[in-house]
Amino acid sequence: MARKGFIFDLDGVIVDTAKYHYFAWKKLAEGIGISFTEADNEHLKGVSRIRSLELILEWGNKEISSEEFNALLTAKNDDYLSFVNKMTKDEVLPDVPRVLDYLSDMKQPMALGSASKNARTILDRVNLLNRFDCVVDGTNVSKAKPDPEVFLIAAEGLHLPPESCIVFEDSLAGIEAANIANMISIGIGDANILKEAQFVFSDFTKISNEFLHQLISRI
Repeated sequence: MARKGFIFDLDGVIVDTAKYHYFAWKKLAEGIGISFTEADNEHLKGVSRIRSLELILEWGNKEISSEEFNALLTAKNDDYLSFVNKMTKDEVLPDVPRVLDYLSDMKQPMALGSASKNARTILDRVNLLNRFDCVVDGTNVSKAKPDPEVFLIAAEGLHLPPESCIVFEDSLAGIEAANIANMISIGIGDANILKEAQFVFSDFTKISNEFLHQLISRI
């Protein structure tokens, strides 16, 4: 059996923490007089916390001091973590455990590649931390997607070349990062948004074990 590396983004792929980011960013933005919609939140998927706040300030044409900037980042993360700390394994998205089980049965190494600095906390809360051979998160990277750094570090952690890796992503920036890294990109979500992915599925219930086997067998 061929050996491939399967790299998973976290937010919107394994768990739906995007809604918690939305609630926290909305509270922050409206607190400084900037409107914030779910459409705005889509643009922040896969984007670092610092860059996300920079974008919100740009959208609101607002400037703040570095002290206030850092205070807002801390407040946003505290709000987000208040949701995360209530998470349970029931919040793992449909069929993710089946996919992880199948890949594990096939002896395929798996990594997490996320911009979130809270990735390990979330994986621990939903009882999936021990399922990954390598976890690369916001504490390990300095460049945000679409820079491929997070996926390249994950491939290195799996001891595999990038071209032997498959990435599951729900953001356009993440798909672009996977493509730049010369990895197979699989979009999870809206095909109209993720049109640069090599394959797109609305969720993992649409990904069969047969398809996974084809990815493993692919030269």
